Amino acid sequence: MCLAVPLKLIEINGKNATGEAMGMTRQVRVDFIKDPQVGDYVMVHAGFAIERLPEGQALADLEAWEEMEAALE
Repeated sequence: MCLAVPLKLIEINGKNATGEAMGMTRQVRVDFIKDPQVGDYVMVHAGFAIERLPEGQALADLEAWEEMEAALE
C-alpha cells in the first residue's frame, strides 16, 4: 500500500521544492507539476509532487490525517 501526503509548497528552486504540512517540512521534486508556484498544494508520493490539489481538498485531506494521528495517540 502506498500513501501520498498533501503539502503546501513554501519554496521552489528549479525542480526542487520545500513543502510543509502539520508542522513538518519536506524536500520534494516538482518535475511532474506544470508551472509550480509557492502556495500551491500538491500531493507528494516518494518525494515527488504528483498532482496539484485545490486548497479545499488539500485542507480536508490534512484534517483527515490529523484525525487519524489523534486516534493513534
